[in-house]
Amino acid sequence: MFVLHTTDLAKEIPGSVQTKTHQTELNINIKLNLKQKAKHILSEIDASQRNDCSSVSTKQQMKKEADDTELAQKTPRFFVCSEQDSASPDGHHALLSFLSSRDHQPEFLLLYSAYPEFLISHFEGHSDEEDIVVYLGVARELARKKRVLWAQSRICFLLGQLCAGRSKFSQARVYYEEALNVPRDCFTDMFLLSAIYSNLALIYLTQKNPEKFFSFSERLSALLMAVPDCLFGCEDPELLKYVLKKAILAKNQPAEARACFLLAKLHLKLLDGMSAIPFIERLLIIADEVPEACDETLSHVCLVLARIYSDQRLPRLAESCAKRASFQVGATVSHCLCSVSLLLENASELYGVVIPTQVAPYVTRAAALVPSSEDPELGHVHSLCLSWLFHRHSMPDRAVRYMSTVLDQRGMSNVGHSDTTAALLWLAWLYICNQQPGTALEVLDAVLSSLPEHCTTQLEGVVYNMRAISYRRSADIRQSAESYRAAIEICEEFEDRQNWAVALANFGFMCLKIKAKRLAEEYLSQSVELFSELEDEGHERSFILVLLELGKHFVSQGNHENGKIYYEWALLIAVFINHIDSQLQATRHLCQLYEEVCQDEAQCIIYNEHQLNLLQRIGDKSLEGEILEKISQLYLNLATEKANRAALEYTKQSLGIFIDLGRKRKEAHAWLKAGKIYHILQQTELVDLYVQVAQDMALSTGDTLFTLEMLEAAGDVFFNSSQDREKAICFYRDRALPIAVKTSSVRSQLRLCNKLSELLLQLGQCSEAIEFAQTALDISISLADHLNERVAFHRLATLYHCLGQFEMAEHHFLKALSLCPSLLQYDEEALYYVRVYKTLGDIIFYDVKDPFDAAGYYHLALAAAMDLGNKRSQLELCTQLATIYHNFLMDRELSLFFYQRARAFANDLHIRRINLAPDYSFRTTAQYKNTITGATR
Repeated sequence: MFVLHTTDLAKEIPGSVQTKTHQTELNINIKLNLKQKAKHILSEIDASQRNDCSSVSTKQQMKKEADDTELAQKTPRFFVCSEQDSASPDGHHALLSFLSSRDHQPEFLLLYSAYPEFLISHFEGHSDEEDIVVYLGVARELARKKRVLWAQSRICFLLGQLCAGRSKFSQARVYYEEALNVPRDCFTDMFLLSAIYSNLALIYLTQKNPEKFFSFSERLSALLMAVPDCLFGCEDPELLKYVLKKAILAKNQPAEARACFLLAKLHLKLLDGMSAIPFIERLLIIADEVPEACDETLSHVCLVLARIYSDQRLPRLAESCAKRASFQVGATVSHCLCSVSLLLENASELYGVVIPTQVAPYVTRAAALVPSSEDPELGHVHSLCLSWLFHRHSMPDRAVRYMSTVLDQRGMSNVGHSDTTAALLWLAWLYICNQQPGTALEVLDAVLSSLPEHCTTQLEGVVYNMRAISYRRSADIRQSAESYRAAIEICEEFEDRQNWAVALANFGFMCLKIKAKRLAEEYLSQSVELFSELEDEGHERSFILVLLELGKHFVSQGNHENGKIYYEWALLIAVFINHIDSQLQATRHLCQLYEEVCQDEAQCIIYNEHQLNLLQRIGDKSLEGEILEKISQLYLNLATEKANRAALEYTKQSLGIFIDLGRKRKEAHAWLKAGKIYHILQQTELVDLYVQVAQDMALSTGDTLFTLEMLEAAGDVFFNSSQDREKAICFYRDRALPIAVKTSSVRSQLRLCNKLSELLLQLGQCSEAIEFAQTALDISISLADHLNERVAFHRLATLYHCLGQFEMAEHHFLKALSLCPSLLQYDEEALYYVRVYKTLGDIIFYDVKDPFDAAGYYHLALAAAMDLGNKRSQLELCTQLATIYHNFLMDRELSLFFYQRARAFANDLHIRRINLAPDYSFRTTAQYKNTITGATR
């Protein structure tokens, strides 16, 4: 019980439990009388156990007497008289007495149905069957003379069996007819009559006498329809099929239902379940159309069909039949429990778990059929089962409702003391989970007061541990710590290592919650040490929780190596006990560790693939699709051909799952991602197909914003690559941008205009690019987005520069510079100043032919380069300034100054020559032509 509770102790209660008004009132009423009820139940246990002992003894004595009586009834045996003794009537008296009963006896069943088993087991002293024939012939004459009519009929039947067994059918027919025609007031042994009819019908069929055959077949079928127990001797279903045909032709549904029932029963007797299925299914159809035809036995019929389906590996059909059996009007508790048994047998195949949630309706139905007051033990079990199911699925309020009925049962004294105490502790745990720690303390105090006062028991450790949890949930840390210490001391006293480890773990969890991390680490480490020494089974899940919590603590403290060790330890134990949920929990921690903390893509792929295998085992398709997406992206990040192909395979698997689940958004992303990977693999013939399907799927969602997102992403596939980049224009300009304008999605417009202007610039379509760059600038100004505004000015300046509009280019470059921060914080900012001022200097010097203004821009670029400490940039700028001052401005002094500085930088950079002659053929727009040529290629 202790370990059962503490399996969940490391977990926080998932979500807040919303308590309804009527539930709150119920809980208040329970709380008022809780302690009194618990004490009353526990006080009644001892007296009831004494009564149970006496009743059990009486039952055992009665069972023993019944067994003795059954053993006393030995099977009669008859001695076959020799020829000289055959005239003596005493040798046949026992046989005549045995066979003279007017009514049917159970001992006769072997006589009617099993030849030659009856002769072997009941006759002795004969050398062959001829001796038995002579012996039975004498007994027949003697019975006829003494007018022992029933004995005469049964002896004639035996003689007929012997003759038929020796293929003397005519003689056998005479004996069967005599057995049938012996005068009597009535025929009460229907089993004998059935056996005679079936054997006579078979002989007439063998002798090709159809008139007599059909006559006796009709009689036999009528008898079987009226008395289905007479089916014991029948092994050929053809006769009943004939009856079924007649019932169908006559449109007599009750008779048809009866015939189907008999045929199913016959096939089941012959151990041919598959042949019985169509007749049982037809019987159920008739039951729906004519309820009065088989209402009383319908639940049993459904269970029989469910059992056959289960044996034939058809679990879903078996579940459906079991459900129907339990919810029939005439269903009993046994039917409900049989349905539960069938469902549990197929649970692993159907739901991947040992105890599925689907058993709850059956258990609820069983509990409703038998009130707890009539069968308290059964009611106790029902309450436990239902409360456990509801608790497992995070419905503690309903679990409490079922379990609290235990305290209201008057017959709880019939339940054992240990079971009652366990039930009360379980109820207390449910109150804790239902955010009612005060009520849980009431129950725990009642249990604690019922324990012996002068000696400590092992159960007290359990109670104190749960009291500590209740106090912790009540925010009473001092009382919680005292209870934990008491639980630890009791477990240590009894050397109960498992509960000792659990109590230490819970204490450590509480210390973590109150930020006492050093104490928490100490208690959790002690708990791990105790858990690792345990050899018994059943503690592994608690051990895994402790390892994961300790690993999480070490990772948060920066001790990643220890955290990884504890995570892997937890995973190994989970694999050893084959507990999938624990494996998933440990694997997710490891994935998070290698993805966010200790970044290692290879390890991340390994653990995500293990997580994928676990999800495939439990059948969680939704999570499986997401993990496939994640693994695909991890392989894509490796950027090798083999990794890209693996990414494509995982993407296709996730695509199939999303199609099956009908998740259109995920499906659209998967189609597009597959197209992107095909583009990376240069399989261009498939790219357009996958991208188009992604667009169609986005449109089918009816979400305009999602469609916009997918169209932009489709353009990004080509924009971010080095081939077919012009295809992105169609997606950005013709498809996505109109939707963005129509939906007033300003940010999307800004993003699309920036991408279009950049793409068109690289493709050499500068005139068209200016329009989109200007739109991006206008949107940035309206949004007061200074960073995008500076980007837009810089891009416009570049476009004007490319088009040869140098004044406009200079204007926009200066506007971009004016938006830069005045205080430089990063080297990249100073580098931007260097590049832009140098570009401005080149434009003014080479294109505008104004060396004076050019020198001013070069001076500003040199100042930024000096601030950056970039010697190569300073070398280029000093050389350019020396050239201008030497050749154009005719300032020998400044020319010499910059030349000497350039010479110094050249020596540092191991450059031998510096050329001060101006290059009159140089054009600054040539760099864009090279860029455009590279982009086109």
